[in-house]
Amino acid sequence: MPRRRLLLALVAIVAVAGGGAAVTALTATPDGPPAPSAGSRGLPPATAPVTRGDLSDSTQQDGTLGHLGERKINAGGAGGTLTWLAPPGSVVERDERLYEVDGEPVRLMYGDEPMYRTLKTGDKGRDVRQLEENLAALGYTGFDVDEEYTAKTAAAVKRWQKAHGLKQTGTLGPDRIAFAGSAVRVKEAAASGDSRLAPGDRVTAGSPVLTVTGSERVVSFQVTASEAGSAKVGTRVTVTLPDGTRLPGKVSAAGKTATAGDDPQDKTPKIDITVSFDDPEKARGVDQSPVTVDLTGETRRNVLSVPVNALLALPGGGFGVQVVEHGGTRDVRVELGMFAQGRVEVSGEGLREGMKVGVPSV
Repeated sequence: MPRRRLLLALVAIVAVAGGGAAVTALTATPDGPPAPSAGSRGLPPATAPVTRGDLSDSTQQDGTLGHLGERKINAGGAGGTLTWLAPPGSVVERDERLYEVDGEPVRLMYGDEPMYRTLKTGDKGRDVRQLEENLAALGYTGFDVDEEYTAKTAAAVKRWQKAHGLKQTGTLGPDRIAFAGSAVRVKEAAASGDSRLAPGDRVTAGSPVLTVTGSERVVSFQVTASEAGSAKVGTRVTVTLPDGTRLPGKVSAAGKTATAGDDPQDKTPKIDITVSFDDPEKARGVDQSPVTVDLTGETRRNVLSVPVNALLALPGGGFGVQVVEHGGTRDVRVELGMFAQGRVEVSGEGLREGMKVGVPSV
């Protein structure tokens, strides 16, 4: 790799580490060799010791307490007069009411496929499997869970309909059930002009009725694209809630596309990160409350490290540090390890704890 590209790559690594130190010693002209090290010009303006200890790339981010995902629940069937809505903040689970139109409840079932048709004997598809999975989970069995709606499926549907006081047709459509991936938490009624829908309002088929989220408490935050490596899926975290409670969790989702944030003063591309708690029931607090997320990164034990700005680009390629001793200087080639907290792990022949290395003046 050309020296110029190598230096730029190192700068990128430092940025990912979030150390905040400027790599002032790594200089090179675009068309020539690196600038001479301070060692060829005399003693450096300042020194720093080589230290031995643990080096961790843990970072801290500001996050927001909320719920997983957000989606709309749309009216099924032919529409009509809205007679009841699940209240904001309530959690709706499988087979419970989401809303009612003309006094007829629409109930929640779990699944990723939308309920877009009335299912009947002879139908096939993934939506059939979803319905059968829900019926079986509710105890209405006697059929094979597959993608075919059989007479046995219709018989189970009739038993479900009887349990809810409905006409036993053996068919089931979007006027009776809606699918969502899991239990949902009602965020709010859908907007209707300048207000929110309420009982008595008219709804049409396919129009939004409710805005819901997942029922599980999560934390969301953003990192710049250069910091994405510190918040990979599976990274362990500790979240500090507004009341000071500290709860463990992990990064459960990381966006794949960086987008500009909402802050007009900062258009740096950022990636959305989601944290799930080990025990979501303990994550109490008001929605959209600010929290602090400590990302537990890699820890290197008992290693030598120097400030990042102590690194020099050596004329023959690679990196070194300028050791200051006995009134003079010498360059020592080093191998680089972890970058964290403005320092970098180094190893090299003759390098030891307590040595002084040259750094730029502060």
